[in-house]
Amino acid sequence: MDTTQDTAKQTPKLGRYTIDTEHSTVRFGSRHLFGLMPVRGTFGLRGGTVDVAEPVSESRTEVEVDATSFHTGNDHRDQDVRSAKFLDTDTHPTITFASDRVDGTTLVGRLTACGVERPVTLQVEEVRVTEEGFTARASTRVDRTEFGVTAARGMAGRHLAITVEVTCRRS
Repeated sequence: MDTTQDTAKQTPKLGRYTIDTEHSTVRFGSRHLFGLMPVRGTFGLRGGTVDVAEPVSESRTEVEVDATSFHTGNDHRDQDVRSAKFLDTDTHPTITFASDRVDGTTLVGRLTACGVERPVTLQVEEVRVTEEGFTARASTRVDRTEFGVTAARGMAGRHLAITVEVTCRRS
C-alpha cells in the first residue's frame, strides 16, 4: 500500500506524537567566500512533540535542535561556527521552534536561536502517514543576522535554506 499522497490529503490521526531523533534531521545550505562556494550541513534534534488537533489549524509542534551538533564536514569551520563568534553554543546549546498554528500546508511559529526569538514560516512539502505515526518534510529560509549572528559579513552567507525531516511516533 502506497502511503505517499498529496500533503493536503495526508493527515495523521489526532493525538500526541514524539519526534524520533534517530530518524530525524535538520539540513541547511548556505554560501561562503563572497557567495561563491556552497556550504551544506546538518544539525541533530534533541527532541520534540507534535500535537495533531481538530481542526488541524490548532495543531502544535515543539522542537529542540542541538546547536552543538552543527556539522559541515569541515572541523575548523564547524568549531568556528559553534564558537562565540557565531552560534555561541556554550551559552546557547539549543535552538527551538514552537508553532503557533497550521495554515493549510504552512506551519507558522517562532524560532529561537542565540537567545533571539523571531517569527518563521515553514512550508510543509511532504507528509507520509504510517501505522506507527508519520514522517514530514518542511523547509524555510532564515536570515542569520536577524538572530544576531553577524560575524564574517561577506565571507559567510547571510541566508540559510533549512529543510527539516522528522519521523514522529504516536506517544
